[in-house]
Amino acid sequence: MSAPSDWLAASFAQQRPRAMAALTRYFGSVEVAEEAFAEACLKALTHWPARGKPHDPLAWLLTTARRSGLDVLRKQQRRSRILAENQTVMEETAAPLPDPDALRDDVLRLLFICCHPALERRDQIALALRVVAGLSVAEIARGFLVKAKTMEQRITRAKKRIADNPVPFETPSPQERGRRLAEVSVMVYLMFNDGWSASETETQMRPRLCEEAIRIARLLAELFPGMGEQMALLALLLFQHARRHARVDDKGQPIAFEDQARSLWSRAEMNEAQAFFDKARRIGHQGPYLIQAAIAAEHARAPSSDATDWPLIEAHYAALHALQPSPVVRLNLIAVQARTKGPAHALAEMQTLAPELDGYRWFHTMRAAFLEDTGHPETALAAYRRARALGPTAPERRLLDEKIAALKKNL
Repeated sequence: MSAPSDWLAASFAQQRPRAMAALTRYFGSVEVAEEAFAEACLKALTHWPARGKPHDPLAWLLTTARRSGLDVLRKQQRRSRILAENQTVMEETAAPLPDPDALRDDVLRLLFICCHPALERRDQIALALRVVAGLSVAEIARGFLVKAKTMEQRITRAKKRIADNPVPFETPSPQERGRRLAEVSVMVYLMFNDGWSASETETQMRPRLCEEAIRIARLLAELFPGMGEQMALLALLLFQHARRHARVDDKGQPIAFEDQARSLWSRAEMNEAQAFFDKARRIGHQGPYLIQAAIAAEHARAPSSDATDWPLIEAHYAALHALQPSPVVRLNLIAVQARTKGPAHALAEMQTLAPELDGYRWFHTMRAAFLEDTGHPETALAAYRRARALGPTAPERRLLDEKIAALKKNL
């Protein structure tokens, strides 16, 4: 069978999260839901081009997938227990679509299943990319720079852990819904960060991970329009992603933020991010994603690094640190204070973070730069060497090698 046309592929991608959510609740199994949705898409490849796209594609896919899924369960004896346990519910469920509130909770439940606490965070992200986004195992493997077989084994193990420790399919209370949203948001945030700043890889970025994180963030913002932090998370990711073309040069080398050509920033994405950020502020909830989006918005407004309102950004980071007092947030605050109070002040402040961030390469690259600025080349050289030992990307490693060579030459 030939590959689906662009409009078919786009329609399947758009409907997949909601369809998978409803089917997972319907069958009580992620794997059966995946098979049923895949069968429905295969049938749509034949029916839709010949008869036209249905008025309600989600309803068509769900109805077809339910029939296909039931046929699969009836034919496979090893799943007879699932069929027996769910037969009554399945026969009584006649409506092709759940109501919007139930569907919203189903999507959240599906995402929460992918965030199962028995899984490591990387496996949570890989599972969400497979189940919710519908990426192939090969695509996910390329995103994480591992072999397809290795990724297939990881996803299979993750599904088994979930099957052995199932998440209840109850409708969550408002408190539970908020907790699940927070967990899912962290996963989406970290999925984007995995694509935005890789480690020990040949490339500086993995754009597909960033794009899929944004797609899930859009879905959450659409499903929960009254949640300011969901709007703020989407705004933050869009602000960041808008800078992607300015982050590396034509040789793949990273470009420092202050040296980036702002003409390469996507104004369309910046404007969209600003719109979501403004909506999040109108809703009024002050959370960590809103503060980070405020920082990104300030950078987007500034015509240059020198023209940036650094005291305002310092105030935002101070507020973020009060809300999330982590060493990495404090390091970011200190980086801004190097602008407002000078590199010597920043170096003194960094001393207290050394025990906690000794294994964090950005701590050492930042410290090395401040040591250079304050006239301590030998100590800066040691700091750059320490950063190089902590798994930078290949482009970062080349940049560090250049800095190390230049310092050695001048000693």
